[in-house]
Amino acid sequence: MIIGFISSAFKPNENLNNKRFYVSEKEELLYQFPSEKPSDYIGQTLPFIGKHFIGFKEAIGIRESQGQYHLVNSLGYMGKYQFGTSALRFFGIKNNTLFLNSPELQEKAFVALIKFNKFKLQDVIEEFRGQTIDGVRVTESGILAAAHLGGAGSIRKYLESNGKKKCKDGYGTSIKSYLKQFGGYETHNIKADSSVKVH
Repeated sequence: MIIGFISSAFKPNENLNNKRFYVSEKEELLYQFPSEKPSDYIGQTLPFIGKHFIGFKEAIGIRESQGQYHLVNSLGYMGKYQFGTSALRFFGIKNNTLFLNSPELQEKAFVALIKFNKFKLQDVIEEFRGQTIDGVRVTESGILAAAHLGGAGSIRKYLESNGKKKCKDGYGTSIKSYLKQFGGYETHNIKADSSVKVH
């Protein structure tokens, strides 16, 4: 009886399954990958950061604007992810003031841009992922981040020239730095989309 009592004290009294981890019917512990939708994290006590997509978004937001949704820089780029007016119009956003005052719209715009750039750069991702160019290991997330900074054409030229064709933004930030800083994040679940719009 004593042995049985002691051993039962180490058994959990509650189900350990939660929204992130769960046990399958085969008794395997499975992990639910974070969603690309910020609304899925309302009420969560632990932020999903690290190398998951939500971490990718937050890291770029911090790098671009220190995470400030209302920021407009000296070149006129707006919001947490520093969008230009032409990019906003391309994705169907016609009101800059509305965009600046809507974190939800800004998050949707960022995901739309990643989906569109992934479509434009599918062949580049396939060809160069895993290679080392100009001292930097190339990953899909690094390519998408560099495209966010300098455009899809710039990262394409950079990689196809084996790093010889350099590109920097208006403040002197190089696409190489984004390729390196934002490499290794999980962006493979983001679907390429040539006609994505933000509503």
